[in-house]
Amino acid sequence: MYDILILGAGPAGLSAAVAAQGRGKQCLVLSNPGAQNPLSKAPAIHNYLGLPGLSGGELMERFLRHALDMGAELRTGRALSAMALDGVFYLTVGSEVYEGRKLILAGGVQRGQKYPGEEALLGRGVSYCATCDGMLYRKKSVVVIGRAKDAPLEANYLREIGCQVTYLSPTQPVGLREDIPYLRAGRVSVLGESAVTGVEAEGAALPCDGVFILRESVAPADLLPGLAVEDGYIAVNRRMETNLPGVYAAGDCTGKPLQIAKAVGEGLIAGEAAAEALEAERA
Repeated sequence: MYDILILGAGPAGLSAAVAAQGRGKQCLVLSNPGAQNPLSKAPAIHNYLGLPGLSGGELMERFLRHALDMGAELRTGRALSAMALDGVFYLTVGSEVYEGRKLILAGGVQRGQKYPGEEALLGRGVSYCATCDGMLYRKKSVVVIGRAKDAPLEANYLREIGCQVTYLSPTQPVGLREDIPYLRAGRVSVLGESAVTGVEAEGAALPCDGVFILRESVAPADLLPGLAVEDGYIAVNRRMETNLPGVYAAGDCTGKPLQIAKAVGEGLIAGEAAAEALEAERA
């Protein structure tokens, strides 16, 4: 059990970890591999106070080293789902489930639009986690829309538990079982009114009972149903508190400007606020 789970190892998440570890709280930072962070690919950063000219990779390495030196732990993987139960947060990353008393969302912004029909049918046939929801579709037909490196493995899992699987992706999947049909498709829509009835892929209709959309990352509002969003960003107050008790957010996911300095500052506030809340509860 960790004091604080931090989703995202960018400037906001690592700043939150440094702040909370400084107050004696044990943090676990969960993130996609660092190379997937757009900042790590920047050739030079010129507008971060006091450290002009460093590459994004160099700056990220310094941030990460600082957090690890403070005692924070790091795990890499794709976050699939989150839930709160009796004051504890459970975050599923790959096949692992991590527990924490507070949760800080610092995963940046989701890049890429949702598919038509995806949002309306989320929870009614649309899922982002094969291992979480796959058993609901045993002996049923499902479509996997693979946009993550491990998507073929999740499709294989669905086939192994008895689902009839069709795999859609813009590129040839690596590691997909030979008995899973693959269709090359970039344009996809989810079909159905009260529940999923199929998908349309490049103009062709494919009937199915469920759709698993497997991206490299899941938007925070999809991880936590009920999370308040304004203009596409997580709504927070001055203490980086969201509308959900025990949940904080910082960085690009809370809105513009999408700048490193803002992310670091908000991460500090979120880490301090989460630590203070824990201290108040234990007093």
